[in-house]
Amino acid sequence: MSPRPQGVPAGGRHFVRGGALRRLAARDGTAAAVMIAPAAVLFALFFAWPFVQGFWLSLHHWDGFSPPRFAGAANYLRLLKDRVFLGALENNVIFVVAVVVLKNVLGLAVALLLDKAVFGRAFFRAAAFIPVTMSFVAVGLLWSWIYNPVFGLLNAALDLFGLSALKMSWLGDADIALYSVIAVDVWKWLGFHAVIYLAGLRTIPAELYESATMDGAGPLGRLWHVTLPLLTPVVFINTLLAFSGAFVRNFDIVYVLTKGGPNHATEVVLTDMMTRAFGNGQMGYAAAMGYLLFLIVGLLSVALLALMRSRRLDV
Repeated sequence: MSPRPQGVPAGGRHFVRGGALRRLAARDGTAAAVMIAPAAVLFALFFAWPFVQGFWLSLHHWDGFSPPRFAGAANYLRLLKDRVFLGALENNVIFVVAVVVLKNVLGLAVALLLDKAVFGRAFFRAAAFIPVTMSFVAVGLLWSWIYNPVFGLLNAALDLFGLSALKMSWLGDADIALYSVIAVDVWKWLGFHAVIYLAGLRTIPAELYESATMDGAGPLGRLWHVTLPLLTPVVFINTLLAFSGAFVRNFDIVYVLTKGGPNHATEVVLTDMMTRAFGNGQMGYAAAMGYLLFLIVGLLSVALLALMRSRRLDV
């Protein structure tokens, strides 16, 4: 038997191995830290620091030129009495509710049609997704021509089918302008949500539909008892995407179509922020709008995710 190395107690091999593992773990940790460092630096520079700086700005009065003046919570208190902002927030809520419902209902309907289509399936799928690839400016210009009260295609179509009584200024009437903008947003993103639903439909085994048919379930019964329960995680995903988009990605389409008019009828929080910041020189006040919107969206998103977990959905 070979002698034990001097200074190494009995069973010392375990200590040596443990030390080697610790050194290996330390090297791995160092390597991981080195690889994460660039992303962490970019995150700090382009997200964390601007977030903190923006909140600091929301506590000040600043026109973009003169030195900022500390205002404390004055900007946030002012928001609670600002009729234009409260109206924009109300429009945002209407926008969110309408968009979430329409994108889910119509998206599922389109997905069911595309799933059953036999002739020209690839063509119709591509056609449904084309609006998603278009820029907001192109979509806005296209629909501003369609909605034009003088030479627009929509009013011309109503004339063609003898429905001249329904002709109106779709973007100029304060009562319907917001819903006209909502229709454009739904049209643009409908293909995106339909594709997500279509992917979910492809995961449902055909045997379940066959069993439901043998049990006497008709098309609506199969939809209610088979399709919708198995698509519940997909419904939540689409709802979360539509919800966040309707709150924080509606600036482009509203601004191109109406710029928030007529008379703030289509004003949303993001367009109001832009007007206050760059039109009226109220940078601090606009920042306060953004952080209040962030708080609202964050709380509602957390509530939606909590609802997912309470239902034990694997999303």
